[in-house]
Amino acid sequence: MQDWRWMTAADLGRGIGAGDIDPVALTEVYLDAIDAHEFRDRIYARVTHERARAEAKAASERAKAGLRRGPLDGVPVSWKDLFDTAGIGTEAGTALMAGRVPEHDAVVLQAGTAAGLVCLGKTHMSEIAFSGLGLNPITATPPCVNDHDAVPGGSSSGAAASVAFGLAAAGIGSDTGGSVRIPSAWNDLVGLKTTHGRLSLDGVVPLCLTFDTVGPLCRSVEDANLLLAILEGGKLADLTGNSLEGVRLMVLDTIVPDDVREAPRAAFEGAVARLKAAGAQIEHRYFAQFFDAFAQAGNLYAADSYGWWRDLVEAHPEKMFPQILERVRGGRSVGGADYCAGWNLLRDIRKQYHAETAQFDAVIMPTAPILPPNAERLLNDDDYYKSENLLALRNTRVANLMDVCSVTLPTGVPSCGIMLNGQNGTEEALLRVAAAAERALA
Repeated sequence: MQDWRWMTAADLGRGIGAGDIDPVALTEVYLDAIDAHEFRDRIYARVTHERARAEAKAASERAKAGLRRGPLDGVPVSWKDLFDTAGIGTEAGTALMAGRVPEHDAVVLQAGTAAGLVCLGKTHMSEIAFSGLGLNPITATPPCVNDHDAVPGGSSSGAAASVAFGLAAAGIGSDTGGSVRIPSAWNDLVGLKTTHGRLSLDGVVPLCLTFDTVGPLCRSVEDANLLLAILEGGKLADLTGNSLEGVRLMVLDTIVPDDVREAPRAAFEGAVARLKAAGAQIEHRYFAQFFDAFAQAGNLYAADSYGWWRDLVEAHPEKMFPQILERVRGGRSVGGADYCAGWNLLRDIRKQYHAETAQFDAVIMPTAPILPPNAERLLNDDDYYKSENLLALRNTRVANLMDVCSVTLPTGVPSCGIMLNGQNGTEEALLRVAAAAERALA
């Protein structure tokens, strides 16, 4: 039974369908593991025992009656603490929202429940989701699975830790600049960043409404495919018969290779060699317009986040972690004309990028140029925090700025991922390429 904690969500679903796994027993295994775990309170903000048991019982009864709602009916997952849960606290990792209890589930949580997913609880996150590191001295900082003294990546920090430590079959997170993919990479998971607007943000506490996306953190590309379909209420991509033979992969040579540290660089180069050996065609390209896109990013993110959070932040700024307060307050000085001009420029760059990359099946790069930093040093060294946070999110931000879907895969080197970026709205095609890449990298 302990082996269940390390199985993919898809395999657990197949076990339930075959009658080999009872959702009630499966849920109890996870709840027992959570409650006994040394990092329980650093990973989970709230464990929803009653809800999980009720949902598991209903799933068990459906399975026995041959009425399962889908391939993951009865599989337990975690939810980042910015997805509204009816009657259960949703505080977005900040004291500014302490005691906030929504009346309704977020739309994606409603979709997950309708498909039979079992809600284990709410996971910790970076404060208001505004950091790629996962350090949160206000609520809790989860550990990285490969180094318990290091941060796990953010902002979906607890979501990644819940899966990596065997305390959930998958985690549902959000990604505004890398918040699904960084913690996935640093904890050796698969993480899918969806195209902006593909999955509902209704009932999701926002960071930047123009960039926020919802996505899963899980153990396999198959899991990511299943969860995307569930959260969207749509159809599965067909992952059968995929191959890297003849697949064209573009290595982006602008900005993202700069200052990549030794382990991530070697892991990426090794992964590219394996993809090439499996039949992929590798081409290097430069896209100079990224310098202009990155120059706009700070203003666009800061102004968007401050526009939503301003009243809460300025009512009680003393309640915030100073690093996050400084970042969100950066939006105060962004003028309306500059904000609009920045978006006009970014839209033009997106058109150029899409045109120049359309001939490729995916654009690839190291997911993160650094390894997970030490949490204590981040807390005590402001300059180190700033530099590491910006560097952590640099490569992942490409997909957010260009508004494309993106997936990170483990390379086999601890805390080093390889990222594949698709085109806008092409998750199905990207997941097919990612499934083939996953086999080549296994």
